[in-house]
Amino acid sequence: MLVLPEGKRHLFQEPFGTLYPDFIDILPFIRKHVLYTVGDVVTASCLHHGIIPAVAITDGKTMREPFINDHVSPAFRIHANNPPGTITSELMSAINMALHNSPAHIFVTGEEDLAVVPLVIASPPGPVLLYGQPGEGIVVLNIDEGTIKKANRLFSCFKTQ
Repeated sequence: MLVLPEGKRHLFQEPFGTLYPDFIDILPFIRKHVLYTVGDVVTASCLHHGIIPAVAITDGKTMREPFINDHVSPAFRIHANNPPGTITSELMSAINMALHNSPAHIFVTGEEDLAVVPLVIASPPGPVLLYGQPGEGIVVLNIDEGTIKKANRLFSCFKTQ
C-alpha cells in the first residue's frame, strides 16, 4: 500500500487541470471525448445528462458524507478497497481492469480521492478526466504526455507502507 505523507498533501490541493465552477459549463466539451470521472457528484452529473464515463470511480460519499445516486450506470462493476490517504494495489488493479473493460465503474470502499493519479498514469493519452474540487467546482484534465508526467511526479510523493 502507498501512503501520502502529511508533508506532501498540499501538492494535491491545487487543481490538476482546469477548474470550472459549474457542470453545465463543460457539457459541450465533454460530449466529444472519452471520459473518465473520479467522484460521486461528477459521476452522477454525467449520468444525469446521459453521459456514461468510460471509467468512473466512486466511494458513495461526497465531502465525507453519504451520497445517494439515483442514476445507475450500465457499466461493468468492479470493487476495490482503498483507505483514505492511500493508493492500494487493489485500486491500481481495478483501474487497469476498468481501462480494458470499459465502460466500467469502480466502487471504492474507503476513499477514491487520490485515484486521479494512478488513473492518469495507467491511461493512454487522449481521454478527459473530470473530478470534483470541493466547494469550488469541477476539474477538467486532458490526459496527454504532460499530464502523465506530472501524475508520475505526484505518484513519486507516496511512500510504501
